[in-house]
Amino acid sequence: MHTAEILTIAQAIVPDRTATVFDGRATTYAELAARANRLANALAGAGVGNGDRVAFLDVNTPLHLETYFAVAKLDAIYVPLNFRDRAEELLYPLQHAAPKVIMAGARYVPVVEQVRPQLSAIELFVAADGDAAMGWTAYESLVASGTGDELRFPEGDDPDPAVILFTAGTTGHPKAAVLTQASFTSYMLSSVAPPDPDVEERNLLTVPLYHVAGLQSALASVYGGRTLVIQRQFEAVEWMKLVAKHGVERALLVPTMVRQILDSPEFERHDLSSLRVLTYGGSSMPPSLIQRMVAGFPGRQFINAFGQTETGSTITMVPPEDHVLEGPPELVELHKRHLGSIGKPLPDVEVQIVDEDGQEMPLGQAGEIVARGPRLMAGYWGEQGSTDQVLHDGWLHTGDLGFRDEDGYIYLAGRAKDFIKRGGEMVAPEEVENVLHDHPGVSEAAVIGVPDDTWGERVLAIVVARPGAELTEDVLMEHCYRHLARFKRPESVEFVTELPKNSLGKVLKRELREKYGG
Repeated sequence: MHTAEILTIAQAIVPDRTATVFDGRATTYAELAARANRLANALAGAGVGNGDRVAFLDVNTPLHLETYFAVAKLDAIYVPLNFRDRAEELLYPLQHAAPKVIMAGARYVPVVEQVRPQLSAIELFVAADGDAAMGWTAYESLVASGTGDELRFPEGDDPDPAVILFTAGTTGHPKAAVLTQASFTSYMLSSVAPPDPDVEERNLLTVPLYHVAGLQSALASVYGGRTLVIQRQFEAVEWMKLVAKHGVERALLVPTMVRQILDSPEFERHDLSSLRVLTYGGSSMPPSLIQRMVAGFPGRQFINAFGQTETGSTITMVPPEDHVLEGPPELVELHKRHLGSIGKPLPDVEVQIVDEDGQEMPLGQAGEIVARGPRLMAGYWGEQGSTDQVLHDGWLHTGDLGFRDEDGYIYLAGRAKDFIKRGGEMVAPEEVENVLHDHPGVSEAAVIGVPDDTWGERVLAIVVARPGAELTEDVLMEHCYRHLARFKRPESVEFVTELPKNSLGKVLKRELREKYGG
């Protein structure tokens, strides 16, 4: 199934139902489909076709969905970018994906302009909102230039690329994961009911649409004919107000968001009774916070979803029944144990725990988590070597270590890779280390993640200063401020005289983690 059909089905069954709500404006499925048609026809007129990339840089808005479906109709590839990145951080993904078109919100047009001279592949610059700057085309003018007739019918199929999503890479550069049409539709066909004219449901989207979880959630909402209430960026009080105002029934949150909602002094002041299903994931969530969430939202259904960009979002989940912490003591204890897991595989995904030779591990013994199924990425865009490192015989090697219990639940046992997961965002230590090494006062630097109750992990830099350098934590913080997005910057710095290394000179980060907090 092609993802362009997701909107076609919803528009045919519930054309007059509200598809999106944003800034007080409601758009029906018929209107969404018409605007996507206009944009597709306009982009085709600008030369966009099969395999071309179209990048989008902005906070959450309905224009993401319009552009996604317009791009899908042309068998082109959608490339949502991290709006938190600075210009120099955007340069690599823009050069690597080499989009023919870039669309950017008003506040991000100046960011793109900083690197525009180095973006030779881009032929069309589109200002998503506001007045178009010199050399940019206004989004609404582009949409108006295309006919509303449905003239574009995709020819692609399940294995064809739909999206390129950038995720943290081991080299310091982000990896460009290619997700296929099936990466999205296989999940929907197995887990989401198609539109029902007699059943209406409202979803609240607050996870960024450059995240696989946000994009998967938005497309699933359209496939189900639901109403998607869109929040630009997460803010706890506004989130609660949107739930109350629109009678939201479903929401997806990362642990940091859950904590901020529960800790908000306004938590008890808003009517959140409409919520029926809360899905959470993106990073590990302490069992104590899960239990606070269950107590704070009594009677709701909770789902713990585990996955990564390369797996096309969720591959395992802890189901609602394990969040019921009432009843016989032995059952409650079993559920509490399950809440410390990442759950069981979804029906359309195979998951195994294997050793270094790919042999399946016995119950209770840790190994690498590998997955197989139609939802997995096709590989990394333009990086066959990196693809070959993680895809073997149809199995994706996730880099996460875990074990399976006798009930079939999988538990994380650490990560084979050194990525730092801060508030649902992935941080590549090498990228931060490269920035630190650029400071003339730094001799050596290592970056690790240490446990944090609020963010899951926080970024810690361990630095060896050059002899005679007057180096302080404030100086390095200021240096990182100029070169890194906020979530990537070290939140503290430890100065040492030397870093622990093996005989080959490799820094022993395990020792650093043991010394500085886990």
